[in-house]
Amino acid sequence: MMTEKERMLSGKPYLAFEDTLLEERQRAKGLIYEINTLHPFKLDERRTLLKELLGKTGENFFVEPPFRCDYGYNIEIGENFYSNYNCTILDCTKVTIGNNVLFAPNVSLFTAGHPIDATLRAQEYEYAFPITIGNDVWIGGNTVINPGVTIGSNVVIGSGSVITKDIPSNCIAAGNPCRVIRDITEEDKQYYYKKLKFDR
Repeated sequence: MMTEKERMLSGKPYLAFEDTLLEERQRAKGLIYEINTLHPFKLDERRTLLKELLGKTGENFFVEPPFRCDYGYNIEIGENFYSNYNCTILDCTKVTIGNNVLFAPNVSLFTAGHPIDATLRAQEYEYAFPITIGNDVWIGGNTVINPGVTIGSNVVIGSGSVITKDIPSNCIAAGNPCRVIRDITEEDKQYYYKKLKFDR
């Protein structure tokens, strides 16, 4: 018979307030409290606590507090990851983030959800599906990424997007629901904002 944790990690309905899962979330909350209340100058201490909290990190990463997650150990971040203020990751299953990924403020990743049926919700059932983000991705502010989504590499997501389906590589996507606006091309290397050209 599967434990509630095994069910959670395998995409099956599970009960989140089972003792083991509750204890693991409480442990994460303790570390998150320390991370979010450290003096801003204590960067090394924050980095150490984040490495203890998260499942896997690159050598070079930076997370602006406040930061929130459920378990921490299901989150893997690559090299040169940067998260701006108020990042929330509900990591009830695997969250994989590639190299050179930027999160603007208020980005939320939700692996978890609840059944549509009110009776099942009242019984406190949840489900969780993995989220994967490729390399060289910029996620705009106030973006929500829903359960089971994969975002390819070399992608820009416009601010305020709600991502409910996979986004392919090499594109700009935005909206609610998020959709591909256009491909990223060689011409984009000439500009830093709209039609303003790099002068460096």
